[in-house]
Amino acid sequence: MPVKVLKKEGCPDWVINHSIAVYKKAMEISKNFEDADIDLIKEASLLHDIGRSKTNTICHGIIGAKLAIENGFSKDVGRIIERHVGAGITEEEAVELGLPKKSYLPATIEEKIVSHSDNLINGSEEVDIDFVINKWEKRIPNSDEAIARLKKTHKELLH
Repeated sequence: MPVKVLKKEGCPDWVINHSIAVYKKAMEISKNFEDADIDLIKEASLLHDIGRSKTNTICHGIIGAKLAIENGFSKDVGRIIERHVGAGITEEEAVELGLPKKSYLPATIEEKIVSHSDNLINGSEEVDIDFVINKWEKRIPNSDEAIARLKKTHKELLH
């Protein structure tokens, strides 16, 4: 059903292909955590970029959360979508980026799995942590704190 919703909302094929690749990576990582809610991870990983049907800006997470809830998915799915960008966004970073002032840091294991699975997929191809770090260093000014969060999450999920 999530892929049908992506199509209904007008997501381009590249977003759908990326989302399927993120879903596969999330399923792989979730095997390390017997208490993880697999159904929640499945829905959220497939829907994480639904907001890209409206924008490719950093706001796609917030917009995507609203779209998912409007399409009948749980607030938990919405929260994962809202918090999936990078290794999360602190309240201070949110203000700098022009987002509503609040923390967008992944807190639950499901939020971390979906967020990090997204990091490890470039387009629809899996990449390693060094690729992600290099990409962030080039794109994000003053990325030391974000990269530290990324490395911490990577270690936690893929020990």
